[in-house]
Amino acid sequence: MKILILCTGNSCRSQMAEGFLKSFDANLEVYSAGTKPTSQVHPKAIQVMSELGIGLSKNKPKNVSKFLKESFDYVITVCGGAKEFCPMFTGNVKHRIHIGFDDPADATGTDVEIISEFRKIRNEIKSEFFKFYIENVK
Repeated sequence: MKILILCTGNSCRSQMAEGFLKSFDANLEVYSAGTKPTSQVHPKAIQVMSELGIGLSKNKPKNVSKFLKESFDYVITVCGGAKEFCPMFTGNVKHRIHIGFDDPADATGTDVEIISEFRKIRNEIKSEFFKFYIENVK
């Protein structure tokens, strides 16, 4: 099974979702990308995922255009708030799904408050993507 996870920056949510799906099933072919990829995976996303034993430090944000000629069983968008443009994948896809999350990179406050928001979103992503995995993949 081949899965692509999309958001805008490919620095937090889509990277975490990719990490979780790979941790659920090593036989899945999982990729993530963004329409406007940032220069690096967000350091706090790397930190909160490493707390659960999932490494993102070697991941790099990728542009969705890299995948347009490929076919996927699922393309899943993870953008959240109304102010955020959700990317559309124009390649060959069997199933398109949206599972939205707020962007933890938008969190403000103290470092403790910001890392708490990253953990909250991480836990939401883990829960929703495990549900997706059980219902659609397993």
